[in-house]
Amino acid sequence: MKKILFFLFFSVMFSAQKTEIIKLSKSIKDDNNSIKTFTVIDQRPNKEIGSVMYHKDQVNVVFEHSADKDINDWFYKDNSVRGKDDFVLLLENIEISEDKKEKSSIGKLALKASTFIKKDDGYHFVYRKDTAATVSSRTTPYLAQSLSKKATLILADLIKNSYRKTPWEYGISESELKDYETLLKEKLDILKTDSLKDGIYRSYYSFFTHNPEPGFVIETNKKGVVINAVKGKEKISIRNCYAFVDHGVAYKIIPVGYVEIFRDEMGLFIEVKKEELFPENSSNVFIMGGGVAGLIGSVVGNIAISAIDASAAKKRRAMAGTEVSLDPLTGHYILPEDFGKTK
Repeated sequence: MKKILFFLFFSVMFSAQKTEIIKLSKSIKDDNNSIKTFTVIDQRPNKEIGSVMYHKDQVNVVFEHSADKDINDWFYKDNSVRGKDDFVLLLENIEISEDKKEKSSIGKLALKASTFIKKDDGYHFVYRKDTAATVSSRTTPYLAQSLSKKATLILADLIKNSYRKTPWEYGISESELKDYETLLKEKLDILKTDSLKDGIYRSYYSFFTHNPEPGFVIETNKKGVVINAVKGKEKISIRNCYAFVDHGVAYKIIPVGYVEIFRDEMGLFIEVKKEELFPENSSNVFIMGGGVAGLIGSVVGNIAISAIDASAAKKRRAMAGTEVSLDPLTGHYILPEDFGKTK
């Protein structure tokens, strides 16, 4: 009798647990055929991904075999032609969890992974994703399936974007990969210097490595708003830059203009409002591409938008800004969790 009850107990437990496999089906074809070898280093301390509920059943999200094998197979299936680069994907975290509310649940995904090109002198950083995603059961009851799809999309976006990016010039050893973020930040002059070089910075990499475009001089309009950089007959619009430095002060280009960048012991940040990073009506503003702006200062920098959108300038003066950090390894914004929410 005890054996029968024991069998029934474990049968019920087994039936209450289901599995959702992360299906790596989105194309990651390298159109330039630049990659010779593709290697995955699974650096996650916990290889389990997590689970969510589907009605009364627990659904575990897993790779079909293992993360390194599945991602490797995914690449080689889509890329039969080889190039010359040795590509490395460092998997740092994939975690799925569930936040249960009174009448609904929020499925959460946290994913962090980085890419490198391996050369004779070590591993050269290329790109990374350190991001989160959520799905509400009010939208779909299939939380596990939705989150596994999001994981696939994030990994595919990371890999495909990495094909197009230039590796950093700094190489680190394999044993240093676990500390790559700290080691690379230590090499960035922009985080240490007390004297900024005037000029324009076309990319986040040139800004954080403190290498402005040679020979270009900042040009302003009659209102004192920076609009271009000129070098002889050559002219580059500020909106096509990531950042610029004028009279020793750095500025980040944002959709409605530019704003000063500040520095503290944690790194670089700007003070900005949600409406400035994500304008409701983009037809009334110049989309000034790029990523970083303004640096080093003790007071909040004023955003230069008077010549771009007067209504946005008026709205800005009536609202408090929020600190938004700048990721030195990607140039992206690191938004606080409550960004744009009314307190």
